[in-house]
Amino acid sequence: ETNARDLQDASLRVIADHIRACGFLIADGVIPGNEGRGYVLRRIIRRALRHGYKLGQTQPFFHRLVADLAAEMGAAYPELVEMRTRIEGVLAQEEQRFGETLENGMRILEAALGQMKSGDARMLDGETVFLLYDTYGFPVDLTADICRERGISVDHAGFERAMQRQREQARSAGKFRMAGGVDYAGDKTRFVGYEHLAAEAKVAALYVDGTPVAEVRAGQHAIVVLDTTPFYAESGGQVGDRGEIVGPGGTFEVLDTQKIMPDVFGHHGVVKSGSLEFGDTVRAQVDGRLRARTMRNHSATHLMHKALREVLGPHVQQKGSLVDADKTRFDFSHDAPLTAEQIRRVEEIVNREILANTATLARIMSFDDAVRGGAVALFGEKYGDEVRVLDIGSSRELCGGTHVARTGDIGLFKIVSEGGIAAGIRRVEAVTGEGALAYVQALEGQLAGIAAAVKAPPAEVPAKVAQLAEHVKALEKEVARLKGRLASSQGDELAAQAQQVKGLKVLAARLDGADAKTLRDTVDQLKNKLGTAAIVLASVEGGKVQLAAGVTPDATAKIKAGELVNFVAQQVGGKGGGRADMAMAGGTDPAALPQALAAVKGWVEQRL
Repeated sequence: ETNARDLQDASLRVIADHIRACGFLIADGVIPGNEGRGYVLRRIIRRALRHGYKLGQTQPFFHRLVADLAAEMGAAYPELVEMRTRIEGVLAQEEQRFGETLENGMRILEAALGQMKSGDARMLDGETVFLLYDTYGFPVDLTADICRERGISVDHAGFERAMQRQREQARSAGKFRMAGGVDYAGDKTRFVGYEHLAAEAKVAALYVDGTPVAEVRAGQHAIVVLDTTPFYAESGGQVGDRGEIVGPGGTFEVLDTQKIMPDVFGHHGVVKSGSLEFGDTVRAQVDGRLRARTMRNHSATHLMHKALREVLGPHVQQKGSLVDADKTRFDFSHDAPLTAEQIRRVEEIVNREILANTATLARIMSFDDAVRGGAVALFGEKYGDEVRVLDIGSSRELCGGTHVARTGDIGLFKIVSEGGIAAGIRRVEAVTGEGALAYVQALEGQLAGIAAAVKAPPAEVPAKVAQLAEHVKALEKEVARLKGRLASSQGDELAAQAQQVKGLKVLAARLDGADAKTLRDTVDQLKNKLGTAAIVLASVEGGKVQLAAGVTPDATAKIKAGELVNFVAQQVGGKGGGRADMAMAGGTDPAALPQALAAVKGWVEQRL
């Protein structure tokens, strides 16, 4: 229920405003994170939670408001209704995370406040406030509130200085860093790699260790800048091309291609023979096989992105990718592991697109026209006024990468792994073409190896393995039963070895071949047989000593099983402990065991 006073409560109004913002953001595919818009969302959530705490709400509450938000605004924004469960899940997870943040932050804050002496100026230094804010996500107003309750002020000026220092570091890191640290002032590189794998070019610059040079010689690692290149420079998740540059006086092996400036390509590599000079006319040749494999993987990435959205839902958004000649690695927003059935469906959709063998189409158009035409623009990517729109199968995305001419060129598509890499972020890796063939052949080889080991045809391997597993279970049960019977029979023999010490029966003996459970069970049996007793049993296997000690309840006032087993363990290079009536230990010196067991009687006598 609300009343006029509630409607004026600033904290309630903040919470109402923030649940709207969070609901819309998550419905649009944003998830809490530590950078970009994900960080904005996280701060909004935490600010709302802080106001909830101010109102005395210590239990998770924020995610429960999603139902009311959907009821109130679902008609105007139906995504709130469709994605209510996902929004609630994301917020509930973040509330739990912030609970842990509060716990960690409070520990740091309590330690800092505890170190302040009563005679000091009662002010918490700005560096500590910044540490809490930056490392633990602890809101500054929360730190200030806690300090205020204890009569301590906060060094806001020191906090602002620390913040300014971080901003300057971020700005410095955010400036475009030229690959290889070179300073280039020439013309842009003309890229012809969409149409050609080889081109004639002129050497526009040479760098060794970031320093401009006029010539590079055999064995030197260098960066070569050409006026024209067919080499694709790493961007959009696709790795740079490899190949070679052949000049009149030598050959340069290109190991990687990176942009040293937004429109200038740097060919990183080593001079294989002869020399290369500034101004040389050269032939630049891309490694066609690596390019073809990379193109297959990149084109498959677009089809996979579309298929993931179709199978999992429209909330799936690309969060990162790496495409090279071996695989495509694709990160996307989703809050649950993919099931085997979902993976199969994605594979079926992509391979259906491949079998259709439709031609790909790349067009240059204005950004607005591209988006109006249904092209997917990836958040975090920088787009100019004109963009390259790529149609591959049923996928349409903005992409500057290199791609196959027809979907059929991709060959077989196969997902090889799936897992989580962060809260709400999944990662899949897939292979295509030659890589997919090699993967399938490797699986066949493994299956053939298993079939040979279990002596069954490959088609009968699952049934044979299940049969073997059942057989192993039955054998394990039989072994456990036999060990128990053996322990029982040995227990009768061991009981006769017990010695009387002041009304207490003391037994210290070896029970070889026994595992930890058998030792415990035998100690329990002996306690029942001997009456008032203190028992230590030991076994040796693989150079390791296992120990179990037991003391009957009527003797634990004077003898503790934990102390007894530790006494023996320390003599055999180990330690252990446990309850007063039962304890376990281990050791690494079997040679010392006979003497250690012999010393038990004297140790017990001292305590009695």
